[in-house]
Amino acid sequence: MPIVIFFLAHWQLSVFFQSTFLHRYGAHRQFTMSKRAERVFHFLAWFVMGSSYLSPRAYAILHRMHHAYSDTPKDPHSPIHEPNFFKMMEKTKVFYRQRRRREVTVESRFEGGYPEWKLFDETLNTMTTSVIWGTIYSLIYLAYAIPTGHYWVLALLPLHWFLGPIHGAIVNYCGHKVGYRNYDSDDASKNTLVFDVLTMGELFQNNHHRYGQSPNFAARWFEIDPAYSVIRVLGWLKVLDLSKAQYMRYPDRLTRKEPDALDLGEVATSVAASVTRVAAAEQVTQANPS
Repeated sequence: MPIVIFFLAHWQLSVFFQSTFLHRYGAHRQFTMSKRAERVFHFLAWFVMGSSYLSPRAYAILHRMHHAYSDTPKDPHSPIHEPNFFKMMEKTKVFYRQRRRREVTVESRFEGGYPEWKLFDETLNTMTTSVIWGTIYSLIYLAYAIPTGHYWVLALLPLHWFLGPIHGAIVNYCGHKVGYRNYDSDDASKNTLVFDVLTMGELFQNNHHRYGQSPNFAARWFEIDPAYSVIRVLGWLKVLDLSKAQYMRYPDRLTRKEPDALDLGEVATSVAASVTRVAAAEQVTQANPS
């Protein structure tokens, strides 16, 4: 059925850009790309994610906080400290909105190294823009439902309007509540699916929390990260540079210990420092082309 194919295709494309551009590149810099390629990805993320587009800056800050304070009271979206699914998502929304609007002071270690483009992150990232995108989706559904009489497809519209938050909710909740663990760690992160076609590899949360700088979220031979397969092709095509990427090792189990706020902070500082170094190196390269 065309409208179901449209929904599934948009789901996969939206979660791909959220996972690849906002998460793996924007928050972690697990790979690098030229400024031109970054601009193309930035535009496509805005265009494809549509009504649920997220600011790369605010996304990166929240995600770095999540790694630093994973499953502690300071985690922006922990189902362990906020087991009520809807309250957890409301807390995430408030944290995101405050940082997107720059209403709160952000720790310096969480700043920098993320893509910024005022046109798409501010000017065209408003409630009005989201309503326009939602209206476009609605017209597409109606154009199918009215002549065919299949009005039941309209039940998919609310899901379509909020694809981004739904993706995030699935990953943030299930990724710390449901599944198995490859690595012992100080949080409750889990791997929910062995072939994560649902969120393009994002549900390998336990693997990702152990090796936060690896572009491949799969660690064991039977685990498949679909987004990384695309990333590898883009690397082969020289769209992305994976030459300095770090990769997971399994087995490589951590010794279990009680949560330590200082250790968690050091993890975030290390991630932020590596991101800053990569950004600085790119600026030098652009200023002094060979």
